[in-house]
Amino acid sequence: MVNSMTGFAARSQQGSDFSWSWELRGVNSKGLDLRLRLPEWIGGLEQGLRTELSRAVTRGSISLNLRIQRSRGDGSMRLDGTQLAQVLAALSQITREAERAGVELKAPTTAEILSMKGIADDPQSMSEGEVVALRSKLLADFRPLLAEFVQMRATEGAALHAVMLAHLDKVEKLVRAARPVAEERKSEMAESLRENLARVLENAKGLDEARVAQEVALLALKSDVTEELDRLEAHVAAMRALLGEEEAVGRKLDFLCQEFNREANTLCSKAQAVELTRIGLDLKAAIDQMREQVQNIE
Repeated sequence: MVNSMTGFAARSQQGSDFSWSWELRGVNSKGLDLRLRLPEWIGGLEQGLRTELSRAVTRGSISLNLRIQRSRGDGSMRLDGTQLAQVLAALSQITREAERAGVELKAPTTAEILSMKGIADDPQSMSEGEVVALRSKLLADFRPLLAEFVQMRATEGAALHAVMLAHLDKVEKLVRAARPVAEERKSEMAESLRENLARVLENAKGLDEARVAQEVALLALKSDVTEELDRLEAHVAAMRALLGEEEAVGRKLDFLCQEFNREANTLCSKAQAVELTRIGLDLKAAIDQMREQVQNIE
């Protein structure tokens, strides 16, 4: 079953020493792009989270935000006044320089300032053992968040799977409808070519009749769309097989959609009949709709 690249999950925890909140989002991407915003002072946390994410997802632009602060029994927060003053002075200087350069900056929120290193309850005062214990708690708490995120991608993937099958049914139906039209057109074109050949031979002397007949047969072969219809049916079968696989197949599906589109374009260029052209255009529309959905598949 396919997975979507789109997903969202959020989670918060309140501990005796720390409280934290997670946000995990995923959108479409050609590859796997992990963007993590984490407290810098928890050594080894980013690598652990990247490992967990890389095991769970193979494609998508993934954004993970973690906000963490120290909890105090009286509900208050201890601030480092010196560090806060330095940070505010630096922000003021950056703002002035940006104004001189004509660059408009978004002012940081209070939560973003509090998350800066050393502002609230300086983590540098923690022992290495305390940091390791906190990292373990965070990694353990991240796993249910990731499971929720993966489940949402799977749920959306199931919906995409149903949509893709519906598009494939439509493509298959159009290919079936094109076959009798193509056969009828083949007979009409053969008769037309025979009549034209007779006129050419009647009004031209010295022409090699065998050579002319060979060229006419070649034209008839080039206008035949049987191979295009056969390949379209083969692509439908291949895509149904891919949609049933367990691994990530988004890239393969995207490539297959390009092959679908190539055959539909050739069909339209060879059509030379109103009804066959209409079917070819309907095929192109169905394939475009299918490819739009493929862009969301992992």
